[in-house]
Amino acid sequence: MADTPKNVCGIIDRLTEIGDKNDKVSIGDIVGAFGSRSYGPVFLVPALIGVSPVGGIPGVPTFLAATLLLIAVQLVFGKDHLWLPGVLKNRSVEGEKLANAAEDMEGVARRMDKIFHGRLEMFTGPTAARVAAGVIALLCLAVPPLELLPFAVALPMAVIAAFGIALIVRDGLLMLVAFLGSGAAFYVLVTQVLLGSSGSGGSGGMF
Repeated sequence: MADTPKNVCGIIDRLTEIGDKNDKVSIGDIVGAFGSRSYGPVFLVPALIGVSPVGGIPGVPTFLAATLLLIAVQLVFGKDHLWLPGVLKNRSVEGEKLANAAEDMEGVARRMDKIFHGRLEMFTGPTAARVAAGVIALLCLAVPPLELLPFAVALPMAVIAAFGIALIVRDGLLMLVAFLGSGAAFYVLVTQVLLGSSGSGGSGGMF
């Protein structure tokens, strides 16, 4: 499995394969399945989990964001091989559940592959990827406070997934859309969480 999938369907197929072959699948197994130099898939997979119903479980989005943050920082600094601490690398899920979840995403993956493809590849080069990783890191920091709002974490996770797909299929147009989407995520954070909480705090008092 040294080669890296070039489309979303390829990623889903690989997740299904490793789920079918193993009783337990760790995050380390997933990273190894896509190669330690493959940032696109390891951005996409946790982000897809974040926008799924699993992402509605309290604490799960923050854990996923911590994993994504560590990966993003390594790309920002140009690290060639991904490294994860044992506490993250060894976290596992039942292989059957992973395979079933991947199979459920096959239809969405096919639609993604029809829409997203190599365009404006100049915006998916090494420099653009490192800039995107910096934005992803900031989005990850926004996830914990956004957990205060129902399903609000789906927005930054969807944007991170878009960055992941853009890197996989070399779609520069999608990369630009993801940058715009990150602005929307930060807008929600500032207006609904930061300013919203300060506004509610200022409204209290004796009268």
